[in-house]
Amino acid sequence: MSSLSLLCNTAVVAGVVSGVLALVIGIILGAIVYKVFINKKIDKSKSNAVKIIEEAYAEAKSIKKESILEAKDEAQKIRDDANQEAKERRNEIQKQEERLDVREEYLTKKEQSLDSKSEQLENEKNLLENEKQKLIEKSKEHEDIKNQMLEKLEKISGLSKQEAKDILIENVTEEAKKDAGFIVKKIEDEAKENADKIARNIVTNAIQKCATDLSSEITVTSVALPNDEMKGRIIGREGRNIRSIESATGVELIVDDTPESITISSFDPIRREIARLSLEKLIIDGRIHPARIEELVDKATREVDKSIKEAGENACNDVAIYNLNPEIVKVLGRLKYRTSYGQNCLKHSVETSIIAGLIATELGANVVVAKRGGFLHDIGKALDHEIEGTHVKIGVDLARKYKESEEVIHCIEAHHGDVPFNSVEAVIVQVADAISSSRPGARRESFENYIKRLQQLEEICNNFKGVEKSYAIQAGREVRIMVKPEEIDDNNAIFLAKDISKKIENEMQYPGQIKVVVIRESRFTETAK
Repeated sequence: MSSLSLLCNTAVVAGVVSGVLALVIGIILGAIVYKVFINKKIDKSKSNAVKIIEEAYAEAKSIKKESILEAKDEAQKIRDDANQEAKERRNEIQKQEERLDVREEYLTKKEQSLDSKSEQLENEKNLLENEKQKLIEKSKEHEDIKNQMLEKLEKISGLSKQEAKDILIENVTEEAKKDAGFIVKKIEDEAKENADKIARNIVTNAIQKCATDLSSEITVTSVALPNDEMKGRIIGREGRNIRSIESATGVELIVDDTPESITISSFDPIRREIARLSLEKLIIDGRIHPARIEELVDKATREVDKSIKEAGENACNDVAIYNLNPEIVKVLGRLKYRTSYGQNCLKHSVETSIIAGLIATELGANVVVAKRGGFLHDIGKALDHEIEGTHVKIGVDLARKYKESEEVIHCIEAHHGDVPFNSVEAVIVQVADAISSSRPGARRESFENYIKRLQQLEEICNNFKGVEKSYAIQAGREVRIMVKPEEIDDNNAIFLAKDISKKIENEMQYPGQIKVVVIRESRFTETAK
């Protein structure tokens, strides 16, 4: 029994030992397997880390390359901007140098003129010295004659010295008065002759140095068409396109048998220019309908406004006057489309300024005031259809508004003799104005009267209530009146036409007949959203 128990115990111990050994072996094997797994995972992680590092390096290299390219582009842009700015600066400097050259040339001419004037004065001084010497010699000669006569009188008459002296003095005095009167008259005649000759030379030189143009009475403009089919497109269905153009611009379009051409007729050159530009844009665009017509007429109007500004600036450059107020420059540009008896007012102003400057130089007057006064003397004509008053008063108010000097304002105010002259420059401006306007071919009165008649016709129509705008066409034989549809209905439009025709008959003188056309048009616009 004890042996059996011992055997059992031994077996139990052996089993426990075996279990423990198996557990230990399992743990060791698990540890080995886990270590192998961990090493593989570490190797894989290292491989992934290397791959990530390589990808990051490649991406960083790509970013670096892109940054370098962007930096180069930015640097090139900066260089281009710097070059452009430098180019603009160079252009500005060049313009300033040109202006300085013009002023330097002007000062050189003035210096030469002053030298010439000084030389002329020196010559006149020498002439007076010579005359003075002649008078002294004449006086000595009279003294000798006097002494001789005294001696003869004493011997022949037996008179006392005092009596003979009195007789001699009386005779010599009478003779001296005659001689002196003759000499004075001769000097006065020579002075007048020289003054007239100098004045003629001054005026002649001033006119010769100033380029002139002949006046023209152009009231029509032709627009070339690519083909005769375009005429039909411009007329439009039932004439709606041509009516839209005439309504928007205030001109008359004449479509006749002339091949590939259409004529624009209007007494107002600004309207003709706007209509011409609008037609050319419509022909190029090809989309000819009322809405497009209105759009292009607005665009052409802006272009004409721009050309008016450029005309004013060019005129300032022509007369070398650069410090005018920009608003005055714009008003001056409007004179490009204003005429006086057929003479272009802007060219007349430039011409007057140049002539006034030349005359002022010859006479030693203030050249700057004379040129400026001559340039601005007719500026009121640019606004005399918009502001009440004479063009002289409008010009004075405008010059005073934009801070012109009182000397220049006086030149404007006195150029028609409305006020007494207070300066030589004002007289020079009046003379230059007369020279420019009275030269051959400068003006044509018939054209000016024609323009005034058409303007009066439109003013009569515009004074009626409900009239939006009116246009005189066909050389004043027809007037088209656009009325406000909310104020004038169809029935009242008939009476309006009759009232206008009666007022025209009572207030105007005109050849033939004038057709009065009242146009009432309603438009309704809505926007789809």
